[in-house]
Amino acid sequence: MEELIKYLPALPLVSAILTHLLSQNMGRAVSQISIGIATLTFVIAVVLFALNVSGAPNAVYSWGSNWGSMMFDPLSTLMAMVISGISLIVRVYSVRYMAEEAGYGRFFVLLDLMAASLILMVAAGDLIMLLVAWHLVGVILYFLLGHDNRSHSAFRYSFWTFITYRFGDVPMVIAAVLLFQATGSWSLNVIFDFVAQNPDATTYFGLSLTETVSSLIAVSAFARSAQFILHIWLPYTMEGPTPVSALMHAGIVNAGGIIINRFAPIFVHTNDILHWLFIVGLITAVIGSVLMLSQSDIKKALGYSTMGQMGFMIMEVGLGAFSLAIFHLIAHGLFKGTLFLSAGNVIGEARNNDGIPKDDLYTFIVERRSPKVRQPWLIMAMITLIVPVVVLFAAHYFVSADFIQKQGAIILLFFGWVTGAQLLFSTYSMRSSNPWRLIALIVFSFIVVVIGYTVISHAFDSFLYPDQQFGDQLYAAAGIDLGWFITLISVLAIIIIIGWLRVYYTHSTYANKSSKQSHVWMNFYALVSREFYMTDLFASLNRKLLALAAKLNVWFKWC
Repeated sequence: MEELIKYLPALPLVSAILTHLLSQNMGRAVSQISIGIATLTFVIAVVLFALNVSGAPNAVYSWGSNWGSMMFDPLSTLMAMVISGISLIVRVYSVRYMAEEAGYGRFFVLLDLMAASLILMVAAGDLIMLLVAWHLVGVILYFLLGHDNRSHSAFRYSFWTFITYRFGDVPMVIAAVLLFQATGSWSLNVIFDFVAQNPDATTYFGLSLTETVSSLIAVSAFARSAQFILHIWLPYTMEGPTPVSALMHAGIVNAGGIIINRFAPIFVHTNDILHWLFIVGLITAVIGSVLMLSQSDIKKALGYSTMGQMGFMIMEVGLGAFSLAIFHLIAHGLFKGTLFLSAGNVIGEARNNDGIPKDDLYTFIVERRSPKVRQPWLIMAMITLIVPVVVLFAAHYFVSADFIQKQGAIILLFFGWVTGAQLLFSTYSMRSSNPWRLIALIVFSFIVVVIGYTVISHAFDSFLYPDQQFGDQLYAAAGIDLGWFITLISVLAIIIIIGWLRVYYTHSTYANKSSKQSHVWMNFYALVSREFYMTDLFASLNRKLLALAAKLNVWFKWC
């Protein structure tokens, strides 16, 4: 029964061939072939996932002696179910959405090929299969984003994506070559066993094999998951069809988190790589979130939102919470896919009614009005400091008593604490006729979210990494020096306290607000509105490269 894993990528491939051959005769009805086979693929994926949950042992099925294999394990079956489910929804949505577009049959062929490539990527059992699928995903995405070949901007930005993906392919290829050179095998299981028995193995120039390979894989993950400064392709791919945007933001962009989880047996033997992942993820999360708030275009705002979420995903991996990153990417994929598929309806509604709703959030953020009713700031400050940390520690303690002994977990708890404090701080600043009721509702929602998040994340931990010792090693690899740890925690606590002191100072001296403060805000707004000048930087780099290419062309022509 477990051998059904072989048919998961084969079925979409068959669908692509049938759709291409029959599209001339069947017309628009050819989409039913794609949807029917996609439904069968999803059912098989659910069956395989159920088998894994019921305790079926991991297995590898090979067509060749050393390559051409697929894994039947928790990560592959879980991700195959998610991919097949999301791609099925996208196909159903595309039946009517793409009805008036040219190349209707070609679009469904590309969707089928993308589904086959993604499933092959998450279930690959050797490096060759993984590299082939990794490369195919980028190529097919290029054709999907540039589906409307009459649009110059669609072609331009799909080419940006293509180049960025190719940039991310190079480190992955080098990592695969280094692993084969060290182990003499393409099989992932053989490689992981070798690394487990030889964690101090070296490669060329005496470099550590695990550190070098994990660094290369991390760079590939950064390019695929739009980490800063390789993020610029993501918000500018909105010229592609909305179903493609949904599929890309819900699934394809998550490849970074998936590939790092696949190579977790190598990352567990590294020293500082996970710390760099944490820093890059943190910067990406902050910049993506800030740029999201400054966008007036709904799809572009969703693009930067995805960038911020990918930053959180990489940040979680950097803290050793590998399984939490998988839960994060699945949860993000489901709600972001829904948002993109609904974006068209929202845009249509906005065109019919351009009035902006004047709710409390709008008046606070846009009009920057102070609330009419305020509670004592000291009481609210104490609530923001105490309530989130109590809820987070209690939720984790009752699920896993030793969770708070892990350094990475403590940092995660602090980020949850900061988020909860920010939520309550915003509530305090908003205008409400009954602020205590609003605060009570937000605290209750926060408790529900934290408990649900904690229980589900621990369930993922038990499913994906049932070996408790391996899970502890992941958190240990993400641990930092005690001095840095205390410094980080102290800085976060001081930031929150300073924020509240600033609120007190601002309200007590509001009438004497200086013009210098407004000038600072204007400069910050200019910086954000220009997207930190990253597009200008890349445009300038592009012009210089073209000029260099022109000079080289002239030089070689005359030589």
